[in-house]
Amino acid sequence: MTIDTNAIHRNYNEFPFIVIWEVTRACALKCLHCRAEAQYKSDPRQLSFEEGKQLIDQIAEMNNPLFVFTGGDPLMRPDLFQLAHYAIHEKNLAVSMTPSATPKVTKAAVEKAKHVGLSRWAFSLDGSNAEIHDYFRGTNGSFDRTMKGISYLKELNIPIQINTTVSNYNIDDLERISEVVKDMGAVLWSLFFLIPTGRAQQKDMLTPQQHEEVMKWLVEVQQKMPYHVKATEAPHYRRVFLQNKQSAASNRSGVRSETSAMEIQKSQKRTDLLGRAPKGVNDGDGFVFISHIGDVYPSGFLPVKCGNVREQSLLDIYQHSPVMKDLRNKTLLKGKCGLCEYKDICGGSRARAFAVHGDYLESDPSCDYTPAALT
Repeated sequence: MTIDTNAIHRNYNEFPFIVIWEVTRACALKCLHCRAEAQYKSDPRQLSFEEGKQLIDQIAEMNNPLFVFTGGDPLMRPDLFQLAHYAIHEKNLAVSMTPSATPKVTKAAVEKAKHVGLSRWAFSLDGSNAEIHDYFRGTNGSFDRTMKGISYLKELNIPIQINTTVSNYNIDDLERISEVVKDMGAVLWSLFFLIPTGRAQQKDMLTPQQHEEVMKWLVEVQQKMPYHVKATEAPHYRRVFLQNKQSAASNRSGVRSETSAMEIQKSQKRTDLLGRAPKGVNDGDGFVFISHIGDVYPSGFLPVKCGNVREQSLLDIYQHSPVMKDLRNKTLLKGKCGLCEYKDICGGSRARAFAVHGDYLESDPSCDYTPAALT
């Protein structure tokens, strides 16, 4: 998936960098952590084909953000490829999707995705072997179907993205998963740091120390692996990445260098440290999520409704919802997030703050860093 030149200058107060549409809640899997608490059948209230086209029209008017079909399982929606064709060929959007590894992932389905021009197909892989992955996904055979689906993608030269939910279930398996991702030729490994919402439980979440250790390890993975690494609901990965960069520069020069507030601010104005978005993407800040029934949220992990596309335009909701505006205003952050010198490139996971504290402006409970103002 390429990034258009407009993205480099994108103002998140005006337009999001990425839009996620949950096209259906239907899914055949029973994942332990499922954000959507997906069901076996489609909700009769889900957006119709015509409503979906109208939504796509609105998304295209938001300076052509990256656009993802998610679920549930997108393949449970019969008109999925018609919607994808409309988005790609009529509205010139870069579209990817995240289907579940079920019997619906046939070679014919992958060929349709190729024909329609899907820019990327993302599969979830939560374990390096069937025992771990199938337990996490709540369905025997899910691992084997994932590998079969990936073989179709490789055969048809469709770029592969691997999504992994990081939790206590698989923290000790991450290194092995990273090697599997390499072997399958993926272009991106996207790690979702668990948020205790939907079916996910707070006990499954990593400790702050574990979060920090995993992120430091991910910096090493990013440097040595042929694929890119992305961390979702872990904006402090940017802080860890920047600290590593500063430390490496100090070691080369032989002079200890502390990251000043001015240097941090400059890094915020440059193209993203990690080479993708123009700056850090966070809940409601460069990111917007539309549910299967049209409800709009800052992200799929932050269940605070901001409006509905059946009643109001998506752009109006994104730009003017009080919740969205609060989330983009880093001066409103509380606790140590509010005092942190890295808040403009990080800001903490607002979804995790809400899930644990009931306040999306509170400190991210997964962060192990102590701001300079508190030392």
